[in-house]
Amino acid sequence: MKKVKFRHSTSRFLLLSVVFLLSFSALSFSQEKQVSPDAGQPAIEVTDAPGSALGDPANGKSLFNSLCAACHKPYSKSIGPALNGITDRQSLEWITSWIHNSSAMIASGDAAAVAIFEEFNKMPMPAFPQLSEAEIGDILAYVETPKPEPQAAAGPVAQTGGATAGGGISSNIILGILAFVLLMLLVILFLVNRTLRKFAVASGVELPEKEKRTPIWKSFVQNQFLVLVTAILLLLGSAYFIYGFFMQVGVDQGYQPIQPIHYSHLIHAGDNQVDCKYCHSSARTSKQAGIPSLNVCMNCHKSIGEVAEATATEEYSKEFYDKEIAKLYDAVGWDPATLTYTGVTKPVKWIRIHNLPDFAYFNHSQHVTVAGVACQTCHGPIQEMEIVSQNAPLTMGWCINCHRQTNVNIAGNEYYQKIHEELSKKYGVEDLTAAQLGGLECAKCHY
Repeated sequence: MKKVKFRHSTSRFLLLSVVFLLSFSALSFSQEKQVSPDAGQPAIEVTDAPGSALGDPANGKSLFNSLCAACHKPYSKSIGPALNGITDRQSLEWITSWIHNSSAMIASGDAAAVAIFEEFNKMPMPAFPQLSEAEIGDILAYVETPKPEPQAAAGPVAQTGGATAGGGISSNIILGILAFVLLMLLVILFLVNRTLRKFAVASGVELPEKEKRTPIWKSFVQNQFLVLVTAILLLLGSAYFIYGFFMQVGVDQGYQPIQPIHYSHLIHAGDNQVDCKYCHSSARTSKQAGIPSLNVCMNCHKSIGEVAEATATEEYSKEFYDKEIAKLYDAVGWDPATLTYTGVTKPVKWIRIHNLPDFAYFNHSQHVTVAGVACQTCHGPIQEMEIVSQNAPLTMGWCINCHRQTNVNIAGNEYYQKIHEELSKKYGVEDLTAAQLGGLECAKCHY
């Protein structure tokens, strides 16, 4: 019989098909990235508001924020009444007199002035005689701007039935069609190959037999050198991974729990530049930084019941932040309608993020007050975190490296000045690190 060797390009066809599909996928993905949804609705310009007939709302906003925002809100009560709609309730002449000298109007017995004074706990309003009628008109133009309707956050382009919002065919459907065509071609090639083999057998053509090869595992077992090297590599690799696993026990770097009340350090410490030690005041005088009392929050949030539209992002909307402030009010028992405490409080179960082992001693005041270490040194860029996570590993090695690299500030410290004179001669340096002053002694951190 004549031996016939069948040659076909199945493998080559498969390789070309895979390359084609990957290229098409990359092209489709790059095109999808170029088509992005609208970033959101345009900001409402206050100059287009109906109240702009009274004056310049833009200048009024600036005046309101500097003079009025401590006690008033445009659309809700605060220490004083909501100002939106005030021109419908009172005349412009009355409003001007009230702003210039509210106490005189109350003393004169003006009914509306006395009613406001009584309603808001007889809290006197500061006089602003320096404001001109034009500036008062600007403020009124701003506060009379209609409250903007909440805008839905922009989301990804909706896809229904395989079609994008632009009406085009989804690239996923095209890839699915190509994959189906490729599968059909492979089936056809398999059937053709089997049919040709049947024709060859029927025609008496001898097909080549595959040579029997020694199994890979058997060849490996027979090679003692490979077995020895593999065993050594497995032992070393196992030891390495086991050591790495146990060294990560108790290391919670990157831990980012969700708190019962969302608190944005990005807004407070970042945008509004609230000092860390305003809330964590005990960090200056004690071992613990402490959990701020909710009364500290209410120092500001008695007057701030909702956030500005500019604070909202695609991920966190204005409504989301307002709901979190409502959770704070519910916890402390604050009624924003009457601006009084109800007396019904609820505990907030905060989740601890940074936690050292019990056998490790760390004193915040020693680092923050004495050494002048910034909070960001250990906690990372806290002013940029929307949700706080553990930035540093807080391991023993990490602390020791800090002690080895940090120079001690001895200015104004007579005790360290005496030691500095002796140790600087011993080490031959001008600046001494915490390690050179005993910062590596075991009893400093373990007791």
